[in-house]
Amino acid sequence: MVAALDKLRGEIDEILPGVVADRRHFHENPELGFQEFETAKIVAERLAALGVEDIRTGIAVTGVTGLIHGTKGPGKVVLLRADMDALPILEENAVDYRSKVDGKMHACGHDAHTAMLLGIARVLVARKAEFAGTVKVLFQPAEEGGGGARVMIEEGVLTNPNVDAVFGMHMDQGSPLGTISLRPGPALAAADRFSVTIKGKGGHGAHPDLTHDPIVIGSAIVTALQTVVAREIDPVEPAVCTVGAFIAGDAANVIPDTAILRGTLRSFSPKVREHLAEAVERIVTGVATTMRAEVEYVYAPGYPPTVNDADMTAMVADIARAVVGDEQVKEPPAMMGAEDFSYFLEQKPGCFYFVGSNNEDRGLIWGHHHPRFDIDEDSMAYGMDVMVRTVLHYLDQ
Repeated sequence: MVAALDKLRGEIDEILPGVVADRRHFHENPELGFQEFETAKIVAERLAALGVEDIRTGIAVTGVTGLIHGTKGPGKVVLLRADMDALPILEENAVDYRSKVDGKMHACGHDAHTAMLLGIARVLVARKAEFAGTVKVLFQPAEEGGGGARVMIEEGVLTNPNVDAVFGMHMDQGSPLGTISLRPGPALAAADRFSVTIKGKGGHGAHPDLTHDPIVIGSAIVTALQTVVAREIDPVEPAVCTVGAFIAGDAANVIPDTAILRGTLRSFSPKVREHLAEAVERIVTGVATTMRAEVEYVYAPGYPPTVNDADMTAMVADIARAVVGDEQVKEPPAMMGAEDFSYFLEQKPGCFYFVGSNNEDRGLIWGHHHPRFDIDEDSMAYGMDVMVRTVLHYLDQ
């Protein structure tokens, strides 16, 4: 096995031009969540051409899965996931593979994830004689807010065969090319949302005394919400309460009847998550009632925290050190971003790691969800190398 792995990077470098070509094709032809029909069609065709077995399509609308059976016999089942969806962003990059669809763009790296998993499948099919067990490759729709992972799980992707472990990776524009970042335990936050419709009493701006001004009431609510994290959450527990939208009125001299607030809540522990939800509703309704308004409050739970298994993460970290060197493997602080791979990690042990894709020398510095986001495509080789070695090591245990 060690001798075979010594040749692995050469194999990946050999197929990298094809992986880059796939990534650029997906980049040129972005599709939003649950609309990835052409992407899924290409994925399924490519898997069939590689000899991947039991290819299933139409899971959670556009999701695709396939199986790679090791010929050394039965064993454990490991699931590898790539997300396929793009974002509703107008691309500003002047590159040959710029998005052909105005207002849609792969601005987070999912095009690379999909291309990489196709490359990984190609390598593992060629190495079927080296492992026992099964690799399930999973191409997921709608990570960007649609919860495609949850829907795929509900439709049975962790069964038939029953999955023992899950692994995923994400491009990381916050880290330079050649680095791998991962941490045990909570790595990404739970992300919940709330909206508040304040029903006051509008009127002429010259007579605020005859109104129940929803703008003033909304302002008081926004200010009061700042006390939730500052005064109700243990200072050593990370938490965020942010109001990101305040919509009210359209004239300088008119007090409107209503105002709308929208916000996000971020947390890592279930206890803090529950407290945030309760506290925001309590403050919203309390302030509004005190100031003579009615409110409609809606709380929408989102992705749970992404929690890596400690043993799995230690295993991947050791493998990453063999690929990129000790100095290039980082343990970052937990991040307040969210990721729906968390649903897989709620069900099965595994690890979600980050692949450095930033290259300042080439001007590839723009962050995720920015209209000029782009990656150093050499980063994909590092991600594939770590993933293939992880799979082979895990199945060999």
